[in-house]
Amino acid sequence: MAMRRLFVLLIVALVAAGAARAQEVRVGDIVISGAWGRPSVGSSPAALYLTLRNEGATPDRLVGVSSPAGRAMLHESYTENGIAKMRMLDRVELPPGQAVVLAPGGLHIMLGHLAGRLGEGDVVPLTLTFEKAGTAEVAVPVGPLGAKGP
Repeated sequence: MAMRRLFVLLIVALVAAGAARAQEVRVGDIVISGAWGRPSVGSSPAALYLTLRNEGATPDRLVGVSSPAGRAMLHESYTENGIAKMRMLDRVELPPGQAVVLAPGGLHIMLGHLAGRLGEGDVVPLTLTFEKAGTAEVAVPVGPLGAKGP
């Protein structure tokens, strides 16, 4: 009986873990999917990534990000004259019928001034604010340090 109970609990945990990774959130015409993050190292900021798909016929914009885990900011990594740089953005354009991918080496959400260290297996609550679609709550799972995707 105990073995069966353990097996059932293991299955429930695996299904829940898969659901967290496969989370898809819709607000208005915007679909948010593939959210994931990397752990923080010491007091360094953490980076969060996801895909935003505008399934509507008109453009929208991601105009704000926030989290109780720290100060969330929209950032873009780029290279200028062979030097890697990063700049803060006040919005991300979401053209109709297209997906915008926030990924390492490009657009991302920087989470600084952390309330505590983010480790593998943690889940970061994130609020996204869109100009037209409104706000959406997303649970962002934190993967291993060298993760390249969800």
